[in-house]
Amino acid sequence: MTYRKLAEHIVTNVGGESNIETVTHCATRLRLTLNQEDLANDEALKELQGVIGVARSGGQYQVVIGPDVQEVYRFVLETLGRDDALETKAGTESDSEKSLGQTILAAISGIFTPVLPIITAAGMIKAVLSLLVVFKLVAVTDYNYQILNFIGDAGFYFLPIFLGGTAARQFKANQYLGMLIGAILLHPTFATLVTTAKESGTSLSLFGLPISLVSYSSTVIPVILSVWLMAYIERFMERWSPKSVKFFLVPAVTTLVTAVLALVVIGPIGSILGDWLAAFFTWLENFGPWVVPTLVGTFSPFLVMTGTHYGLVSLGINNRMTIGYDTIAQPGMLPSNVGQGGAALAIAFKTKDPDKKALASSAGLTAILGITEPALYGVTLQNRAALIGSMAAGGIGGFFLGIMGARNFSGGSPGLLTVAAYIGDNTLYYLYVALAGIALSVVVAFVVTFILYKED
Repeated sequence: MTYRKLAEHIVTNVGGESNIETVTHCATRLRLTLNQEDLANDEALKELQGVIGVARSGGQYQVVIGPDVQEVYRFVLETLGRDDALETKAGTESDSEKSLGQTILAAISGIFTPVLPIITAAGMIKAVLSLLVVFKLVAVTDYNYQILNFIGDAGFYFLPIFLGGTAARQFKANQYLGMLIGAILLHPTFATLVTTAKESGTSLSLFGLPISLVSYSSTVIPVILSVWLMAYIERFMERWSPKSVKFFLVPAVTTLVTAVLALVVIGPIGSILGDWLAAFFTWLENFGPWVVPTLVGTFSPFLVMTGTHYGLVSLGINNRMTIGYDTIAQPGMLPSNVGQGGAALAIAFKTKDPDKKALASSAGLTAILGITEPALYGVTLQNRAALIGSMAAGGIGGFFLGIMGARNFSGGSPGLLTVAAYIGDNTLYYLYVALAGIALSVVVAFVVTFILYKED
């Protein structure tokens, strides 16, 4: 089936164009917000060639495609006649009709999913640069190092601008105004004023309103909170501005009011919250560095299935932006992902069913590389032995990575392809730990699944 035909069938079986409020995608899934989820035909979608499975989570209807999701997504947009992935249609379901948990999960996913390629690209460049330093191919005083370093840093430094755009789309505000709020927080003049005030021991104020001496580069929470507030201000101005001056009055007042509140109130609060989260996980790492990776590794299949893993992903991003590395999401999900690959390969090795062998082989290799949905929906959740094997591998591997102090510096889909994300602090120690954790998890999952698996 062609991508175009698949896209058309998907649109039809989720209730048609009029039932689709928003559509975006992650590494393997189409993520749709539907006006009425009960109009979607799960069974018909699962039977489509090219669809691995479906899931309902966090206020989203998710169609699992696999690595070809971006091609299908393009034709879905073409079928819908839309240019903007998050275009809103009239008469959609209000957020008040969803549970608080669904609303929060949908917001986290909508905000962070689009920026993951930026973070991954920047992180991988930094990993390669760190590798060049370790092997003494470049020195930190070289222009080569300095140029590659700012190329890699750009994605992290300007992250508030990107998050401002995605947050604005998620909160149904003007995404370019959202990006402007992020740019205001990063403006070099403001950064210079903050640095000068800190060095001189003075303070900053705007017409008597105190401005906290906070730097917002590489932060996450301040811009999200600021844009959330901006969405309400913009809607208020849209409603009450005279039509004759609305074109320039709405963006001007929205930007000015939001910027002042962001610098005086929201931004500092968000910065404090981010620092508190980082301090909490630093304390947790010192108290028992194995606790969180073990739990995440064990239950990761269910977290991914329900979409709640995006909460962990956002915490991991916040940690990388504040303390420089993640010991929460990535070290827990890495052993689970490759463990599912090991479990699938065990079934491929033991089964005599040629169709099952082909599915398990391809899904197993894909999972070890970092894309788990084919293994998760095609193998792990279909077989008790594979589920037990992958959970055991995730727990044991997460425990190992935790006690060995594994640190992830750039994110990406956890797997062998992104293991270079464990290169940082100008050392290969964390890379060696990650590779050992991958090997341990694959072996544990393979052995446990091979022992428990019995042909149907």
